[in-house]
Amino acid sequence: MTIRLIVVDDDPLVRAGLSLMLGGAEDIEIVGEAADGAEVPALVDRHAPDVVLMDIRMPGVDGLTATERLRARPGAPEVVVLTTFHADEQVLRALRAGAAGFVLKDTPPAEIVTAVRRVAAGDPVLSPAVTRRLMSHVAGRPEEPPRRTRARERLALLAEREREVAVGVGRGHSNAEIGAALYLSVPTVKTHVSRILARLGLNNRVQIALLVHDAGLLDPPDGEAAD
Repeated sequence: MTIRLIVVDDDPLVRAGLSLMLGGAEDIEIVGEAADGAEVPALVDRHAPDVVLMDIRMPGVDGLTATERLRARPGAPEVVVLTTFHADEQVLRALRAGAAGFVLKDTPPAEIVTAVRRVAAGDPVLSPAVTRRLMSHVAGRPEEPPRRTRARERLALLAEREREVAVGVGRGHSNAEIGAALYLSVPTVKTHVSRILARLGLNNRVQIALLVHDAGLLDPPDGEAAD
């Protein structure tokens, strides 16, 4: 399968470098480029990409707003945000909006290619270790009551086992680690994760983790889940 990719960055040199690097992969085709988030909807309509590589900080319509608008559309392509920061507020907002992950601008070229391939295959490009760092970044900050209430109401839709799996995802555990803790096979954990995503209308594991955090179900890293 050829992965159809759009590259969005306001710096023409960065766009050229990314297009040259990614276009050199046999299974990736650069079908469009944009310098502003405002250009993205028309490009997506015209070229039907599988993945959009989106810079966060751009003049005009920034990548964050563009990601939120794009992911709200039916049949939207996956989005990988491009940033210079590991876990700032804008990255977290993009992940809440449904971005499949993020890559740093200084990431080695081969890893960016791998990230695009993984997202096109339906896998988020945040490892459990990165998820744990993100959760650590937001840990300790009190969530405003409306957000916590909404998160708990959504998680109440889950069966007890699904909720346990969701908490494992929120702690940044891999499927194998969740399975070992709950005495489940890895395929069973994957099935639960798929059901959680479908039941809650989420796009990926990172959104599950953020929702669990918003609901206040995560103790400090080594603690137990709250009731």
